[in-house]
Amino acid sequence: MDLQTIVFKRGLWYPWRRLPSAYRAMRLTRSGVTNLTLAPGRPYQIFWDEALRGFGVRVNPTGKVWVVQYRIDGKSRRETIGRVDTVPLDLAREEARKTLARVQLGENPREERARAKAQRALVLEAVIERYLQQAKTRLKSRSLQEVERHLRKHWRPLHETPLSALDRRVLALRLEEIARDSGPIASNRARAALSALLSYALSMGLLETNPLVGTFKAGEEIRRDHVLTDQELQAVWTSSENSDYGRAVKLLTLTGQRREEVGSMRWAELDLPNALWTIPSARTKNGLTHEVPLSSLAVKLLSNTPQLVGRDLVFGAGAGGYSGWSKAKRDLDERIARSAALRPWRLHDLRRTVATGMANLGVQPHVVEAVLNHISGTRGGVAGIYNRATYREEKTRALEVWSEHVSKLTNGG
Repeated sequence: MDLQTIVFKRGLWYPWRRLPSAYRAMRLTRSGVTNLTLAPGRPYQIFWDEALRGFGVRVNPTGKVWVVQYRIDGKSRRETIGRVDTVPLDLAREEARKTLARVQLGENPREERARAKAQRALVLEAVIERYLQQAKTRLKSRSLQEVERHLRKHWRPLHETPLSALDRRVLALRLEEIARDSGPIASNRARAALSALLSYALSMGLLETNPLVGTFKAGEEIRRDHVLTDQELQAVWTSSENSDYGRAVKLLTLTGQRREEVGSMRWAELDLPNALWTIPSARTKNGLTHEVPLSSLAVKLLSNTPQLVGRDLVFGAGAGGYSGWSKAKRDLDERIARSAALRPWRLHDLRRTVATGMANLGVQPHVVEAVLNHISGTRGGVAGIYNRATYREEKTRALEVWSEHVSKLTNGG
């Protein structure tokens, strides 16, 4: 070995003879590295490469690893590149060359690696938890529930994805999947919820840009003041098949209640002989037990609904209530389009149509509010009792009048 050969130690270059063998340089080759052994009594040894100063192989009792050493901010830093048995020599040398070049350009590989590791650990699910804690202080309860539902349900497939890996392509594909499985409106709402979360992440320095920018909305939102005309209501009714979905749509039309309340209706809540449906407080939006008088047409509809053995839920066949809303709605719209023209609509429009229709038939506004369970109050308090009992007869007459109107529109229902 040439006496002028120099090697790297603690950030400095030394003549070969002034160093112990653990620091001496050699031309690293695949066969040479394979034959390297650890001297007895030593915890490890490092053999540096003559061809690339700062690159070497560390021989440990448990194996050999490639290392790169450089000096930055007055301190010597050594990093592991990878195991000799998994990372080829040429690849390890090239990786060391890149690291040393970055140091020469003023970069700090260790800090960059630490930041990258932190970014990988910052997955979407963790940011959702942080965002929801912050949202509790400014969002109303109902809005918070909707945002939480979209973030936890619709974005669940990406929960384990690092925030830094969420790009426009990934998000656009997921929005397309949501639109296909749950409908365009659900996709739009999920997009809005995630957009708010990503804006929060930007403000907290967790992101540099919002990857949702440039993604498209799956469909236009339907106006919230849409009331179906008599012709449109007739088309919806006559095109609804004799299925769980069809019966649920008709019951929504006859009662004006919410989709979730009808979809999760239980036989135990029904008193068909007395034409009454009692929705427990746990299932109503305002937390008040709600009595819904059933018209003769509604009683007939429910009496003809098959009851599955051992199942208390009226609609659906799975673990919960009816869940196939989006696909069934698309199928219904296709059937309607074959025979009638219908503006874009959603199921919640039926509730608004019932309220407007009863008012047009002379039902007093406070009775309409009672039918819709819009009377507020604490659960079990005076307002709750007032809601259940005082307007019982008025609600019964109002829903019967509305049912007769629907029956005339639909040729006897």
